[in-house]
Amino acid sequence: MSIKRSPISYNSARFNKSAAKLSQCPEDIGAEVAFAGRSNAGKSSAINTLTNNSKLARTSKTPGRTQLINFFDLNIENLRIVDLPGYGFAKVPLEMKLHWQKHLDNYLQKRECLRGVVLVMDIRHPMKEFDQMMTEWCKATGMPMHVLLTKADKLKKGPAQSTMLKLKKQLKAELGDKVTVQTFSALKRQGIDQLTQRIDSWLLEDMEQETETQETEE
Repeated sequence: MSIKRSPISYNSARFNKSAAKLSQCPEDIGAEVAFAGRSNAGKSSAINTLTNNSKLARTSKTPGRTQLINFFDLNIENLRIVDLPGYGFAKVPLEMKLHWQKHLDNYLQKRECLRGVVLVMDIRHPMKEFDQMMTEWCKATGMPMHVLLTKADKLKKGPAQSTMLKLKKQLKAELGDKVTVQTFSALKRQGIDQLTQRIDSWLLEDMEQETETQETEE
């Protein structure tokens, strides 16, 4: 049995633009998946590993350096991945944190083409305040969420699986079938296939529905 090849090439990802607020975002059409994560959770490394481009998303040892919403176009028109700022836990003034929070909340609440959120957590420190806030937002809006437990190479296989299963049970109780969880290692390049399959399912959902409608009409 042959595996259906995805039409999306994540290696094709290229920078489109940065936005400080909702009105500066690209036109609200097509479909996009957003990556969110608290500072130093490994979000930029996960995006760079997914796209096989070490320079696509900025990585920095300074928490909160990414203060803008960054959009990356894929090889299919109007399909994007989005890098959200890991605000709230960086060592920046409170006024700036509140500014980030306001505009990030606007994006999450009002962006019509958003199909799912990849919530990036350090497997050694899961479900911190930022993660809980994102979980509650996804629960309130019904937005699908995929948890990426990064830096899995820092733990032995047994403890890593135990952490994943425990978190999966906890989140399933809150979000039901709207949440999925996996382990991931950018360093060892582990978990890429599982991540791409999840993002594919979100980004290609509209295209698959259109195909089904056309086949029904024929």
